[in-house]
Amino acid sequence: MEFKENAITPEIYHELRSSVEWMNFNVEQTAQGLSRSLYSLVVFDEQKPVGMGRVVGDGIYNIICDVVVDPAYQGKGIGSQIMNRLLNYLKEQTPENGRTSIHLIAEKGKETFYEKFGFKLVPNESSGSGMRMIIRK
Repeated sequence: MEFKENAITPEIYHELRSSVEWMNFNVEQTAQGLSRSLYSLVVFDEQKPVGMGRVVGDGIYNIICDVVVDPAYQGKGIGSQIMNRLLNYLKEQTPENGRTSIHLIAEKGKETFYEKFGFKLVPNESSGSGMRMIIRK
């Protein structure tokens, strides 16, 4: 497997999201969103993209999103490698005596995968419920 940094194209993005039956965004919106990523990874098996993940944010608050592994490649540790690399990027970007808040929304049933990396379910002792809104036009 080959990991490439900041190499996700709209085509790769759409292909991998489709592989796990996630809805896609239009091409223009996808291209704009990808260009605003702080950091991203795409995983290739030969020339075939089989996984990806992204970090978006401002260096204080960051979101890990689009962590996808093609179902034919799941269970081989690729998702864990993606997460470790995304988290290492964020650790390297956090200044001495600084802090970074990292958020994500797990797919239903995948929460335990993220708990292995130190993420906590919300609500918890220090946080209320996570919330989101989707705008459709």
